[in-house]
Amino acid sequence: MNSTFTSFGAFPSVQSVTHQVSSRHLGREVTLTVLLPPGYDASARKYPLLLVHDGQDFPALGLAETLQVLYQEQAVEPLIVVGTHANHDRIYEYGTAHQPDYAQRGNRAAAHTQFVLEELLPFLETHFCVSTQREQRAVAGCSLGGLMALDLAWNNPQYFSRVAVFSGALWWRSRALDNGYDDQDRIMHRQIREASTRPELKCWFQVGTLDETDDRDGDGVIDSIADTLDCIAELERQGYRWGRDVKYLEVPGGEHNPATWGRVLPDFLRWAFPGQGPGA
Repeated sequence: MNSTFTSFGAFPSVQSVTHQVSSRHLGREVTLTVLLPPGYDASARKYPLLLVHDGQDFPALGLAETLQVLYQEQAVEPLIVVGTHANHDRIYEYGTAHQPDYAQRGNRAAAHTQFVLEELLPFLETHFCVSTQREQRAVAGCSLGGLMALDLAWNNPQYFSRVAVFSGALWWRSRALDNGYDDQDRIMHRQIREASTRPELKCWFQVGTLDETDDRDGDGVIDSIADTLDCIAELERQGYRWGRDVKYLEVPGGEHNPATWGRVLPDFLRWAFPGQGPGA
């Protein structure tokens, strides 16, 4: 286990800690970026946990700086944020654990899920003051990482109570567009639709109006928006309530990049981990 420390802003400040964790399930060393709240070293409390995919993008998201401002405003409660770094196998390690897409992308998503549940969470519980209560745990991700986050939370609600999907790759499908594709072939949608039980989750979705230009059905709505709204519709059919169990944020002019996702991070963090101050 290796670690490095970086602080942001004036004291008290967010600390960034980097670790290398060996994963048997993934067969590689996984880099973690851990963001610790101000005063962490002087406290014996257990902190809420936010697990984020693509931790290598934290600098581009400005996540540490955003947390610093929100803490100063008391807009969010102090929490521990852990980012798992992806590598060149990202498109295989992220996806839906029970089924890869038609091109066999995501065929190691089950191994990633095992890494999170059997290796990462025990590691964090041993080395950091993280809460073990599902009510104090959330998972998030952007693009393909957002799909992975939703799949992870949906199938493991005993570990997570909230999930955030930033511009999620909800197009993930079992059949190619040029091979008789139908919207019923979207894997995450079908998984939700065919579920026999309704996990106790709260879901936050974001999409930008400029996430892409593709409009496969020619209805004037880009695919990323259509796929997200259709996914929410499947959740509603399972009994989830718009505005209470599910929040949707559509960003005018929002693009498929960390700049857009970084701008909406405060909205998600206030929703998931509301503080007690006037900025909450």
